Amino acid sequence: MTLRNKLNLDNAVELARAEERISKQRAIQLWQSDELKNFRAGTFETLAYIHKRLFEEIYYFAGQLRDENISKGHFRFASALYLAQAVLSVEKMPQESFEQIVAKYVEMNVAHPFREGNGRSMRLWLDDILRREIGRVVDWSRVDKNDYLQAMERSPINDSEIKALLAAALTDKINDREIFMKGLDASYFYENYYAYRSEELK
Repeated sequence: MTLRNKLNLDNAVELARAEERISKQRAIQLWQSDELKNFRAGTFETLAYIHKRLFEEIYYFAGQLRDENISKGHFRFASALYLAQAVLSVEKMPQESFEQIVAKYVEMNVAHPFREGNGRSMRLWLDDILRREIGRVVDWSRVDKNDYLQAMERSPINDSEIKALLAAALTDKINDREIFMKGLDASYFYENYYAYRSEELK
């Protein structure tokens, strides 16, 4: 099953490859233009803008809140019915310290505001907050993928594990494009590690 897309692709592998190629190109443009400086760090507006910039050539819903319920494994993300309220609550969370920023990131992941492309968008959003609030970013090449997945699965109950994992990978290389792009690569892997499915409200 493939999502309806502007590229008219109906093969999941081809669509995934196109997503990776195009989103990387758009991320480089986002980096070079420094567009995010025009937005306030940690807001949903900023996250939606990142998502739109990465995926507007691919999906009609780029930058828009999803109107379907989605789940991963046995975990169901925030109900589409209450999604707008959920992201507003996350936006209001404090972000003055590393611990507060990661807690906010975890809650936005639980909300999962978009139909597709959450991982890539949220990772850039997280690093934007970290860079502007504490002068650090995550070097995702130093984060073990399996450890990350397990920590994120447990994070809605206890976020101490994901905080420790990301804290160990912090770097002050906030102006390094390679570090920026590693985040995009990592989030692409994480996002496609599991299949997502749409579910009807019962």
